Amino acid sequence: MKRALNIIYPAALLLVTMFAGSCTDPNRIIDTNTEIADHNWSYVNRVNFDVKIDDEKVAYNQYLNLRVTGNYKYSNIFVLVNQISPDKKTHTTRFEVKLANPDGEWLGKGSGNLYSYQVLLRKDYHFPTKGIYRFQIEQNMRDNPLHEISDVGLRIEKAQ
Repeated sequence: MKRALNIIYPAALLLVTMFAGSCTDPNRIIDTNTEIADHNWSYVNRVNFDVKIDDEKVAYNQYLNLRVTGNYKYSNIFVLVNQISPDKKTHTTRFEVKLANPDGEWLGKGSGNLYSYQVLLRKDYHFPTKGIYRFQIEQNMRDNPLHEISDVGLRIEKAQ
């Protein structure tokens, strides 16, 4: 029995390791989220992400990752995305993200009291140059702080 366990455990560990390694996304440059403290997102609390772009000839897709609680009181959210290039030029774009239908039905993927969204911001975008880009995401609603925002994130991937 002990010998069988000595064979089964290493084999199971090898399978889990192989499965986890095969789940990596070769097109992903960044896909990360930042938790919002106490679910209260203030204007001054910009969420920052640094992204290294190695090839300006490749097209990229940019996504906003967002998680809100079921107690969020609006059906949308406005965010400002500041893209700061390696030469320190800033390009700011305002995006509206629809979160719920007029009847109150959430459009995101629900898990308990949290709803997750991954919203395409830019498709087939070409960065002007190689280097480190900083992305700053800030909420742009009337409420300050904006309640019931759990996480904000950014995904950038090579377009296919």
